[in-house]
Amino acid sequence: MKSWIEINPGNDFPLENIPFGVCRDKVSGKVRCATRIGNYVIDLNELADLGYLNGLGIRDMLVFKNNYLNDFISLGKPVWRAVRSRLQEIFSEGNHELQNNISEKAGVIRHILDVDELMPVKVGDYTDFYSSIEHATNVGKMFRDPANALLPNWRHIPVGYHGRSSSIVVSGTDIHRPKGQTKADDADAPVFGPTKLLDFELETAFITGGKTELGDSIPVDNAEDHIFGMVLFNDLSARDIQKWEYVPLGPFLSKSFGSVISPWIVTLDALEPFRVDGPEQKPEVLPYLKTKGKRNFDIELEVLIKPEGSEAKRVSKSNFKYMYWNMAQQLAHQTVNGCNINTGDMYGSGTISGPTPDSYGSMLEITWRGTKPVKMPDGTERKFINDNDTIIMKGYAEKGGVRIGFGEVTTKILPAK
Repeated sequence: MKSWIEINPGNDFPLENIPFGVCRDKVSGKVRCATRIGNYVIDLNELADLGYLNGLGIRDMLVFKNNYLNDFISLGKPVWRAVRSRLQEIFSEGNHELQNNISEKAGVIRHILDVDELMPVKVGDYTDFYSSIEHATNVGKMFRDPANALLPNWRHIPVGYHGRSSSIVVSGTDIHRPKGQTKADDADAPVFGPTKLLDFELETAFITGGKTELGDSIPVDNAEDHIFGMVLFNDLSARDIQKWEYVPLGPFLSKSFGSVISPWIVTLDALEPFRVDGPEQKPEVLPYLKTKGKRNFDIELEVLIKPEGSEAKRVSKSNFKYMYWNMAQQLAHQTVNGCNINTGDMYGSGTISGPTPDSYGSMLEITWRGTKPVKMPDGTERKFINDNDTIIMKGYAEKGGVRIGFGEVTTKILPAK
């Protein structure tokens, strides 16, 4: 597709993308739902006020005047698709409705540098899965029996836990090093203090739209109808705190101090051309988890660490296609017991690791518990994340000259308070 808005080659946000987010104008301070084309932000509220989004099944155009996308997302997939299609039409090269209207165009379009990108959704509930077989195997080898790295249930259910939604923040938010209890293997008692093993987890997350009633389940074949889109997700982790606390109920303080998402939600429709088969699942999964067709996506992912005052170094290059459990299976399993979902709920993929050391999705794996430090451009080494390091994650899918990207998710680690 070609747009009358300038889009540089290799930009994550061509007309084929049309992601959704929320931005604040730096001059007026107004917060509006938006989409992004190239390096320009489109004010959806202004566009709706001018009548460009009439006839798309939106009864109340105030859904775009909110601080979050939740009200828009709650309208359902037919409306999401209609709005996305209409935006592609308005901004296509041959469409002159808005293109030739200088006054209206000035109110609708802002450069990305003239806005602040905000948290796109109000996250109600948050589930974090553990769905990369390479990651689960690596962790099992490190902390359990290498010959039996996966626990007996791992190939039968998408393992997950309920996380803390209040500490999910948008890219650009600094996170303080957390404090908690840790216990060395040779110590008699735990000690309290800042984590020494702060780590990133390379993940994606999906956002659900619409709500279900308590007691209802979402069939795996219909699960994608409830998925609005995906974001990049840095699920920070304190490994030493986690090791001491996770038995018997799993992570707690080690995972609730800060998790960071990218500001633009990329729809499944935008990612449709990049579908691929997932790994073969053995043994065969139970009927409620069986999926048909291509349910994974070929999304390139990478992580960079930038020490303060130095250039960044890429430490991981992975891909979403490695995921053993797909999103439809995750949502079907989440609801099979009758758990109800709401608009804006978020579901983390779990750390996404590939089959080779350069594709591992955490420092725990990359440095193999700190035994293989990574050399930084400034001459320092990293076993885990240091104070004042900035973690940068990127993701995009590319095929046939079309690139659908997520932008970046960045966060700087500050010293413990």
